Amino acid sequence: MSNEVDVQKITQNARFSRFHGLILFWCVLILVLDGYDLAVVGAALPSIMKQMGVDAAKAGFMASSALFGMMLGAIYLGILADKIGRPVSICVCIALFSFFTAAAGLTHDPLSFSVTRFLAGLGIGGVLPIVAAQMGEFAPRKIRGRLVTLVFAGYSIGGILVALTGKQLIEAYGWQSVFFIAGTPILFIPFILLTMPDSLAFLVQRNRTEKLAQVIKKMAPEVQVSSRDRFVMPQEAMVTKAPVAKLFQDGRGFSTVMIWVAFFMGLFMVYSLSSWLTKLMAMSGYSLGSALTFVLVFNIGAMVGAVGGGWLGDKYNIKHVLVAFYATGAVSLALMGYTKSTELLFLVVFVVGASTLGTQLLAYAYAAEFYPATIRSTGVGFASGIGRLGAIAAPVLIGMLVAMRLPLEQNFLAIGLAGVLGTLAVMMIDHRRSAANTHGAEALLSHADLPSSASS
Repeated sequence: MSNEVDVQKITQNARFSRFHGLILFWCVLILVLDGYDLAVVGAALPSIMKQMGVDAAKAGFMASSALFGMMLGAIYLGILADKIGRPVSICVCIALFSFFTAAAGLTHDPLSFSVTRFLAGLGIGGVLPIVAAQMGEFAPRKIRGRLVTLVFAGYSIGGILVALTGKQLIEAYGWQSVFFIAGTPILFIPFILLTMPDSLAFLVQRNRTEKLAQVIKKMAPEVQVSSRDRFVMPQEAMVTKAPVAKLFQDGRGFSTVMIWVAFFMGLFMVYSLSSWLTKLMAMSGYSLGSALTFVLVFNIGAMVGAVGGGWLGDKYNIKHVLVAFYATGAVSLALMGYTKSTELLFLVVFVVGASTLGTQLLAYAYAAEFYPATIRSTGVGFASGIGRLGAIAAPVLIGMLVAMRLPLEQNFLAIGLAGVLGTLAVMMIDHRRSAANTHGAEALLSHADLPSSASS
């Protein structure tokens, strides 16, 4: 006789085990590698500009080519994950960003460099929402927010690795060396395919009962299941898409636009700095080693901001926390151009890291809380897509400012202006329309639902 088994309920109530630890290990490692691939251009940009003979404006376009690929990768590889499963999709992304980042090290002109970075960007952008969705789906409910935050922190660790190794590698072997190292993650693909489970929703939809029974036995050994059981999930957990028009219904229209503006500005700040911080600090008179030390401090701050922002967002009104983070980012960026003491500048750069990448993580969490479950994936997906336009524009616009040889202070003020606009946008969101207010019980899922939302 078969029993009806609620897969989502078992997942949410499971205790953290070696099974969860393995998923966490892979998800963090993959985003460390992903973060390295994204940050590597910023570290190498001064050397690339010198060797290829390009000005700052053209270098900005070269840096943004990967970001354009990221936008397309996040959209289309996320859809691919629904069709072929997450482990295979993750490995496709790893193959893309590893192979083509390494290939960028073989290029000698701006066009071929941009093409390879665009193709690498498909993988860099595609893997983040898939990995975050994977951790979010399997994590026990009580610690889901913390586990997802840890996964996102992997991005900053990748940037830290670039800062720690970039100077020695570039000075000893040339800028190409930091790109060649990025090809090694391909070696992990067979192990990921062997050990990473498929999405539970994916298995339920395809009625793969034997596989479901195996996964549940590993995840919750105390639960007795067999392949003869009927595995089910709540309907809202199976929802992947909703019409865009629904984002503008029930009084949410203006707030949806403000969320899009906030995402645009948040990602503008993050990618302005990831692409140009090394060059801007070099323009301030710092050596490559010192400039990369600032990148290291920035990424440590980003990691602290990501973890701290998630904790504050759970503890206090997340809208108020988000406003404070955007405002802090704007003020600290403005101070960067006017801080002359090196020791004090390190502190400012730390705060900038915490209040830019930390802000973006909170923005994802807030968008997930704002929309009800039936349109959450569409809401967060569109906000992320609009935000990617800010990421693409950032290296180009800041590159144009650098090419104009304006005073250094004005470059940082331009980036900080995005923080001011982001602050105003979040302040104008009508929090009364948030799902947290209209459906009190659903608010408990807000931060936890971030990954599944980001997967679209």
